[in-house]
Amino acid sequence: LVQANYGRRELLRIDGIPVGAAIPTSEVPSPWDELQRLRERRRSTEPPAPAAGPTLRRGSADGGSIIVLVATDAPLLPHQCQRLAQRPSLGLGRMGSFASHGSGDLFLAWSTANRDLGWPEDQAGAGLTTEVRAVVGAAIDPLFEAAAEATEEAVVNALVAAETMTGRDGITAYAIDHERLRALLGRARLA
Repeated sequence: LVQANYGRRELLRIDGIPVGAAIPTSEVPSPWDELQRLRERRRSTEPPAPAAGPTLRRGSADGGSIIVLVATDAPLLPHQCQRLAQRPSLGLGRMGSFASHGSGDLFLAWSTANRDLGWPEDQAGAGLTTEVRAVVGAAIDPLFEAAAEATEEAVVNALVAAETMTGRDGITAYAIDHERLRALLGRARLA
């Protein structure tokens, strides 16, 4: 599951195909560009602030954020979940992200296995220990690959499911045109 509000259009790749570069902002405006223009208009109409020392400015508009949640029913221990939570960044990298300075990236992974552990007081006479199952380290690579691929797929799903919307200050975020996306992917695969 992803919350995807990150990256730069010109870097977007789907299945290795540079679709973002093929949809220039001259044809489909970027909400980031609209936001920058709005900020510039506001700065030009505001009176200059008194000089009180150095001013820190927020970075460029290529930050945004992404949250990726990875759940599995494979029996993983906490350190294995921590390793699994590092793999969505590989999927994002394949899509053109480089985790810019202003990007807020959050990845969380957990396992739903080993659910029958219970508490010692729930198990009369069971003692203070229990057995858990875990994937052996040598067999975890398919889960790492799946986390990267599922992240890519979730971002594409978010792009395809998105609708054009206008938000605060009249800034519009345009949905990706499905027919144009199909055409771009089809042409690239035929080449």
